Amino acid sequence: MSPLTRGWKFWIVVIVALPVVLVSLYTWLVLSWSYSSGERAGYVQKFSDRGWVCKTWEGELAMVSMPGTMSEKFYFTVRDDSVAAKINQSLGKKVTLTYEQHVGIPTSCFGDTEYFVSDVHAVE
Repeated sequence: MSPLTRGWKFWIVVIVALPVVLVSLYTWLVLSWSYSSGERAGYVQKFSDRGWVCKTWEGELAMVSMPGTMSEKFYFTVRDDSVAAKINQSLGKKVTLTYEQHVGIPTSCFGDTEYFVSDVHAVE
């Protein structure tokens, strides 16, 4: 095999592999680095396990500032099944969700929202 042929195959591999490596690195960075974090309190209205291949729990938290006013909705994603079990146990109760916001996730396979809940506490 001539050196020219070997070089051509090398560049084909680089052209194909480089974008895959760059997208993988970007996805890892976006999922590892948190843009913001915080807590939200309210009542979980919807909570379901979704996805064909990438299963995530997607939920909706109704946040009420004062009784009798319209509630604001906070849409969130849970990737950890143990946290999802804690949320399912607290349905119907007021809860505080601890979350991290990850901006720029390239696909919805990791969740439908950019808010990932990491913990939940029932409010007495």
